[in-house]
Amino acid sequence: MRDFRKFITVFFTIGHERTLLAKKNIVASFVIKGLNIAIGLILVPLTIHYLDPTKYGIWITLSSIIGWFGFFDIGLGHGLRNRFAEALASGKHELARIYVSTAYAILSMIIGAVLFLFYIINPFLNWSLILNTGEDVVLQQELSILALVVFTFFCLRFVFKLITTILKADQRPAKASFFDLLGKMIALLLIYILTKTTEGSLLYLGIVMSSAPVLVLLLSSVWFYNGKYKAYRPSAQKIDFGKAKDLMNLGIKFFFIQIAVVLLYQTNNIIITQLFGPEQVTPYNVAFTYFGVLMMGFTIIVTPFWSAITEAWTKQELGWIKNIMQNLNKLWLVLFVIGIIMLSLSEWVYLVWIGDKVTIPLTMSFLIGTCVLINTWNSIYSHFLNGVGKIKLQLYLGIFTALMNIPLAIFLGMKFGINGVFMANVALALIGAIVYPIQYRKIIKKNARGIWKW
Repeated sequence: MRDFRKFITVFFTIGHERTLLAKKNIVASFVIKGLNIAIGLILVPLTIHYLDPTKYGIWITLSSIIGWFGFFDIGLGHGLRNRFAEALASGKHELARIYVSTAYAILSMIIGAVLFLFYIINPFLNWSLILNTGEDVVLQQELSILALVVFTFFCLRFVFKLITTILKADQRPAKASFFDLLGKMIALLLIYILTKTTEGSLLYLGIVMSSAPVLVLLLSSVWFYNGKYKAYRPSAQKIDFGKAKDLMNLGIKFFFIQIAVVLLYQTNNIIITQLFGPEQVTPYNVAFTYFGVLMMGFTIIVTPFWSAITEAWTKQELGWIKNIMQNLNKLWLVLFVIGIIMLSLSEWVYLVWIGDKVTIPLTMSFLIGTCVLINTWNSIYSHFLNGVGKIKLQLYLGIFTALMNIPLAIFLGMKFGINGVFMANVALALIGAIVYPIQYRKIIKKNARGIWKW
């Protein structure tokens, strides 16, 4: 016990101040994310039981489609994160507030326009056709209302979520993660109440799942902007559209990267729905949720280092960056071993977790697990590139792989079945796994030339 206390004392007190802050956030985030994962794992069987595998597949697919609109902030969130972190590192607090105020103003205008357009076109969208649910007129009407409700809350969440950007830029991602935990806890409670008081309703589920996070973010914004971040509270007087260029030059690159990510990974649900039916989305989602634990766990570790690397790069503390990258590579090897163990136990875990309602073949688990592991490897280097703002090569490579993914996934899906979709994901993810480490080494050694220094 004494040795353990000594280890804890050394772990949290010895090292660079930036590293110690990252350690505290990682430990806190693991606790928060652990609870988050547990709630997410409980939500899957609870939601499937409340609906049924087919309706659950419809809900997941619709959520994915709505999620495609996630790029409508045109990268402002990521642009704000870097510019805010740079302003803090330079002691320019007034500039930081201007960036915050301007980001809120621009994003509110964009999201307001998008929401207005969606209200106009939604009555003309045939959601039954989009989701391949058949000709049920009643279901079509329910889906139309559901899409409207979910998209409305999605847009509100967009704006209110900027408070989490401020926290991450200030190297406090654990607090940002806590909001997500609160939202899921509220959603879990409300869905449990739904299972006891109503029949399976997609509309009720959509209202609960989409409104809970918005409520948490709204209350959190009020709390922080009247407390710790009062100095950076958005104000109409501090809006400076002249600073929009600083946010947009970097943000627009993140914007296109976001589009690439959506096309690369969020299209799986709709491709599977169209080729194999919505009921096949359910086993994919179950397997992805299971192996997604690896991504979520590793994301906890790498997330604090984005803004920390921005600060270190601004101060040209390259030794610190090299040390962090080496440690992250070692941690990935541990993750790789955990992934193998999870694959070997996957069939047993599915049976205990979901029961026999859903069957997930081992081959599907292998391909999804492989893709997740490759993406965690890529995340090490993408966080470095994002932190230093060298993202043009990542942008072009992302667009290329995204454009290739849909036709390749459809071709391989038609040739090899549903596993062909995941084969496409793995093949394209491998490109980044080769290119990004090369770019990192060239940048950190100060010998990047041409496309490598973009």
